Amino acid sequence: MNQSVGVIGAGQLARMLAAPAIGLGISMKLLAEGEGMSANQVYSDVTVGDYTDESAVINFAKTVDVITFDHEHVPTSLLRKLQYMGVKVSPGPEALVYAQDKLAMRERLTKTLDAPAPKWRHCKDQNELVDFGNEIGWPIIAKASRGGYDGHGVWKIASPDEANVPFEESLDVSAGEKVQIIGEELVDFSRELSAIVARTPSGQAVAYPISETIQTDGVCSQTITPAPGLSVEQATDITRLALDIADDLGVVGLLAVELMQRKDGSVVINELAMRPHNTGHWSIDGAHTSQFENHLRAVCDLPLGDPSTRAPWTVMTNVLGGRDLNGGLLHLFSRDPQLRVQLYGKEPRPGRKLGHVTCYGEDLADVRERSESAAKYLMTKTL
Repeated sequence: MNQSVGVIGAGQLARMLAAPAIGLGISMKLLAEGEGMSANQVYSDVTVGDYTDESAVINFAKTVDVITFDHEHVPTSLLRKLQYMGVKVSPGPEALVYAQDKLAMRERLTKTLDAPAPKWRHCKDQNELVDFGNEIGWPIIAKASRGGYDGHGVWKIASPDEANVPFEESLDVSAGEKVQIIGEELVDFSRELSAIVARTPSGQAVAYPISETIQTDGVCSQTITPAPGLSVEQATDITRLALDIADDLGVVGLLAVELMQRKDGSVVINELAMRPHNTGHWSIDGAHTSQFENHLRAVCDLPLGDPSTRAPWTVMTNVLGGRDLNGGLLHLFSRDPQLRVQLYGKEPRPGRKLGHVTCYGEDLADVRERSESAAKYLMTKTL
């Protein structure tokens, strides 16, 4: 019997889960936050409801075999209630909480895996944040434990005079979930890396090549896979770390481990995500099995597919803003028939992720130039 998967959240990640589900024979249903969202356009079975509304989530969950997510914002307490009712939730709240709560993540990874991390401290008030900064040196970073994304909920604190800011700003979090403030060392890093692995309930796991990620104003703008200049030993160590985290936390589905690489080559973990991830979008066209297909395979406990690359180099560049993107495809595809484009069905506005462009091939400089030129055309062209 074919399995049915319910996705909570209707952004582009949910949208891109739809295509591989067709080939796998998986029936997909969507709980969308509102009308006209990115994923609504490609799902035939859409329920509109608030993901924090207990009755809406429970009623939706009763119609599918397994629940998974486009984001990590569903209240942990609600997910535990679903499990108590016998609903299959992947990843489960016992794992997902470490992607939802950065303080819980730091405490768990530090204590159980001795995972590499920047210097950090849970700061309960402004005075404790000042003490932390005085101890390790200014400037420092302050993070909200919950509710942050794409640079929101992260503050660069230059001096004790600014230490009040994180405690005075409010963030949108689910009822009953308290926001804590974490002080962290401002890491002098040379670049950011991403390690993505998939894991099934039965414990099978696969790992994608490590990607270098380029950030613009706190948002991922490009990935290069595999990360240039990363030694085999370094890549192996990072991959092993990601697999160990997935196993230790009992992750079912995708796990993305975001890392910062110091100038001496060592790495520290920045954040975790337990869903398909922007830094893995390259895999749709650049890997033998995309992160989206392997996420579905994992949550349905099917054998995982080959995560290896189709070519030596793959570059994915995000399209941030732009106009009439569909109208730009005629020129792009005529100029470069090997170009791959994914559009998210979103209304354009400055800085918004509207799609991405992927190129792969033998020469990194050529692949990167083609990907960047195509994305730039879509972001700046007028008709």
